[in-house]
Amino acid sequence: MASPSPATARSIAMLEKLVSFDTVSRNSNLAFIDFVMGLLKQHGIESRLVHNEDRTKANLLATIGPRVEGGVVLSGHTDVVPVDDQEWRTNPFDVVEKDGLLYGRGTADMKAFLAIILGALDTITAAPLKTPIHLAFSYDEEVGCLGAPSLIRLLNRELPKPSAVIVGEPTDMKVVSAHKGITGMRTTVTGHESHSSQTHRGVSAVMVAAELIQFLQSLSAEAALKGPHNQLFEPPHSTITVNVIEGGTALNIMAKHCTFQWDIRVLPEDNPERYLERFRAHCRDVVARMRTISPTCDIEIFAREPTPPLRPEPDSEAERLCRMLTGDNVTRAVAFAAEAGQFQQSGLSVVICGPGSISQAHQPNEFISVAQVDAGTRFLHDLVRHLAR
Repeated sequence: MASPSPATARSIAMLEKLVSFDTVSRNSNLAFIDFVMGLLKQHGIESRLVHNEDRTKANLLATIGPRVEGGVVLSGHTDVVPVDDQEWRTNPFDVVEKDGLLYGRGTADMKAFLAIILGALDTITAAPLKTPIHLAFSYDEEVGCLGAPSLIRLLNRELPKPSAVIVGEPTDMKVVSAHKGITGMRTTVTGHESHSSQTHRGVSAVMVAAELIQFLQSLSAEAALKGPHNQLFEPPHSTITVNVIEGGTALNIMAKHCTFQWDIRVLPEDNPERYLERFRAHCRDVVARMRTISPTCDIEIFAREPTPPLRPEPDSEAERLCRMLTGDNVTRAVAFAAEAGQFQQSGLSVVICGPGSISQAHQPNEFISVAQVDAGTRFLHDLVRHLAR
């Protein structure tokens, strides 16, 4: 394999540094942010931070170039998903290269995008930019895009309006115009304990939860069958999945508590509320039945703040820019959610375009190819040249 270009080599070296920070969402990202702030300061770039409520995490916003309208926002998240219970062949927080692939947690999703930007600071700051590049690095994207809203509010409040936002999620450097929205849910069932041989005296929260999960499965199947459908997406319909469940005390005790977490991922033309309303109505019927055994039985439903979908805006400023830089004129959509919809909801023009494949995201032995890092690096340098014209 040929040696990477000097610019790509700098991107890879920076990726090695960024991956070494364990920014799994349950942890603080402040060491990562401090490193980025220090690097930017070395290049004469001031940063603004927006902390979470307990100040254990922070978003970062920085501007390179003149403070005028028409700039480009490069947006990415600093957190990664856990490696627990995954079979890694290497240390997930070290970048290991093998056969042109760079292994490590976050290599694809999405520290390579951030590394490409930070590895090119010499080039960016030396360029005679006519419009600025804004860096918007967020926390807690992987647990519901929790950090981005406060970052977007700061950007819209204090900076001249940008003409385009590029969210660098892994798309193999293809232009993506739409993504699904997501609403995360937590449902807690409170039953009534009794000896498991005395089923007429108790209500098993685990059994009730299983019934509710089956109801959600039927809603998901109905969405797949009846739609709405949009063939740009895979799968081409809204989905409902339950992926975490915990409850019960012992085999011979009818469970008092059971909690399960689930999500609704909707097409831009769909509405999660229509599924939630039916689920709530079903829960009311189930609670009425449970309370014939005990008045303390209950079902609580907690909804996280939804992440809005990215709606296609053909020929938007962001689309025109990225299609010009990539030569990619195919219309695409992705099933995952990102902060792109939040930027769009605030009135900005947005696309998703970044190095790496989403197929590697959240997997053990996650990797990005050197070729994708090279493609992303060339894209960034082309963007800088375009903004300097």
